[in-house]
Amino acid sequence: MSESARIAVYTGSFDPVTLGHLNVIRRSSQLVDRLIVGIGINFEKTTLFTPQERIEFVQRVTANLDNIEVRSFTGLAVHFVRQQGARVMIRGLRPLTDIASEITMLMANRQLDHDIETIFLMADSNLAHVSSSLIKQITPLADDTMLSKFLPAEIVADVRARVEQENQPDGLG
Repeated sequence: MSESARIAVYTGSFDPVTLGHLNVIRRSSQLVDRLIVGIGINFEKTTLFTPQERIEFVQRVTANLDNIEVRSFTGLAVHFVRQQGARVMIRGLRPLTDIASEITMLMANRQLDHDIETIFLMADSNLAHVSSSLIKQITPLADDTMLSKFLPAEIVADVRARVEQENQPDGLG
């Protein structure tokens, strides 16, 4: 990869990766030479999937995209972006729910590293409402066909199995 390669980093928790995330990943990958998907690890936050599982899921659903790398990170996203040799951070944006917090984060990141630019991409309109939290709520109630409207088909079974395991009464999961 040359020094002038256009590298961007798309950060998030991806717990689990949704069709909304995948839409942003695909579109972002068309804008740059190399897209690094940064799986953020926050040890204070309870997640459904381990960092390694989240990495594997993103790798699985992006296997057909040849300019994607998936890595995990701890700490500030802006530092991770810089460590990857990138100057562009991609952030997925949902209408209304994310705007205030993402603008606040953008301003903080500009103060932390004024050379990092943030680009906001909203998933296509039919996916803009999809979130990992929504997935966790509807999985116990939806069949696989319904879930595949929100999740990549390659991970529906994994998500269902984990959500069912998490919903078992104590001692049975």
